[in-house]
Amino acid sequence: MRGLQLPLNQTQRVRLQRAFEKLHSLSSKANSDASVTVADAIPVNYEDAFLKGHGTMDLNGELVATVCGVVEGVNKLVYVRALRARYKPEVGDIVVGRVVEVAQKRWRWEINFSQDAVLMLSSMNMPDGIQRRRTALDELNMRSIFEENDVVCAEVPNFQHDGSLQLQARSQKYGKLEKGQLLIIDPYLVKKSKLHFHYLEQFGVDLILGRNGFIWVGEHVEARDSVLVNQPSSSEQSTVPEEKNQAYTPLEMRQNICRIANAVRVLSTLGFNVDADLIMETVELSSAVNIDIHDMLGSEFHVLVAEKEAVHRSLMTKRIR
Repeated sequence: MRGLQLPLNQTQRVRLQRAFEKLHSLSSKANSDASVTVADAIPVNYEDAFLKGHGTMDLNGELVATVCGVVEGVNKLVYVRALRARYKPEVGDIVVGRVVEVAQKRWRWEINFSQDAVLMLSSMNMPDGIQRRRTALDELNMRSIFEENDVVCAEVPNFQHDGSLQLQARSQKYGKLEKGQLLIIDPYLVKKSKLHFHYLEQFGVDLILGRNGFIWVGEHVEARDSVLVNQPSSSEQSTVPEEKNQAYTPLEMRQNICRIANAVRVLSTLGFNVDADLIMETVELSSAVNIDIHDMLGSEFHVLVAEKEAVHRSLMTKRIR
């Protein structure tokens, strides 16, 4: 709660403090050793051999944390996963990024990584949908596919030996994202799951939860970009995306996008894990209490969301018992 920058009155401060205390007690019962701060002792079995990993050090014969985060282990390796840190890619991650440069046979992206990610021209399907060698003409037409400041989604296929990160976009679900909002939150709030693409049918909105903390909320489209559809396309089909880009987005759709985006902002401010279910619960809560879209970012709604989450987790804990 100390990190929250909200203009709370005394009543709201007390309510929010109680909600966080309840959440903390519930999480402590579930896993009392998970979260640590700087200089906290990390419980390990000193009789068994273990390896000190990132975020740990030996102090007077005791293993302590050097960063705030969550204690994790892989075999004998014990390390602390920092919460407030840049994105650390894993194979298979879905990421959303912004194009910062169109270079020779590649696009460079900003994805909240320690360096720019790279999408090679050879790592995506061409407009004709035919698997073939890339030509000089394809390279000259790269800017007609993606240009600077475009928001694009892709997948992390593997790592390079030099530490650079190369992406791929070989499916119709990847590509340029338009008619929506790009939100940037802490990457640790987005947990890896089987599904990071969500179609919120009741709102007609696409929600993409990038593992790098880049969240996209935008108008639903059947195919994001004809460039990424692995099917032959005619000259008439190639003009469809341009016509769609010029289409007017209805006011109701823009309001839905803004309401869902504000729900993500509220959850991020409170430090809650961001997933589709919790986002929808937050949106439904805002509608149930009849709160305007811009008022969702106010102090009162943050308190309501925290209180509702505390009650929800308490009920879930009782059911498990």
